[in-house]
Amino acid sequence: MALRYVFAVLALAGATFAGSEVTELKVENVYVPEGCTAKSKNGDMLTMHYTGTLDDGHKFDSSFDRDQPFTFQIGVGQVIKGWDQGLLDMCVGEKRKLTIPSHLGYGERGAGNVIPAHATLHFEVELINIGDSPPTTNVFKEIDADKDAQLSREEVSEYLKKQMTASEGAEMSDDIKNMLESHDKLVEEIFQHEDKDKNGFISHEEFSGPKHDEL
Repeated sequence: MALRYVFAVLALAGATFAGSEVTELKVENVYVPEGCTAKSKNGDMLTMHYTGTLDDGHKFDSSFDRDQPFTFQIGVGQVIKGWDQGLLDMCVGEKRKLTIPSHLGYGERGAGNVIPAHATLHFEVELINIGDSPPTTNVFKEIDADKDAQLSREEVSEYLKKQMTASEGAEMSDDIKNMLESHDKLVEEIFQHEDKDKNGFISHEEFSGPKHDEL
């Protein structure tokens, strides 16, 4: 599944800080289907196809390349703010282009070697499905290998490595190789954002990724 959950975990590390330029989120409607009766709202589970590029046109991620759409809950901080804001009031089948300023993306820290600091992000997105059920996968439990209800740096590191490793027989992309090489930095970024009491562990309460109320 490559970056299916890495994207969400990266969003946790993307605590937003104002970049060198303060610009607005730009949403361009590329295609809107006729007869749309239901539109996306905060709390919905959205299934999206997307391609993300930088200002220079470099593609840093695409669900199309993996032939696997990305599902997340909008409006709860699972993704960058540019997505939480730019994907509202969207119909199934609708296509948009988002131009996301740095402070609504990955801010002054970027994301590993893939997204530089203060980067403006460009996304082409297509809404595949709108659901009303929370994610069934409990990512906290998946990361918590020793089941002690807290996440260590080692557990987060191992989880990221597994998620970023190409499936058996598939060629690993340069972007994923870069992310693996810089994943120690990514782990520290996640802990800086998630470990709110700075005790070296991320508790179930502190963890803002997909989880269930129960442990």
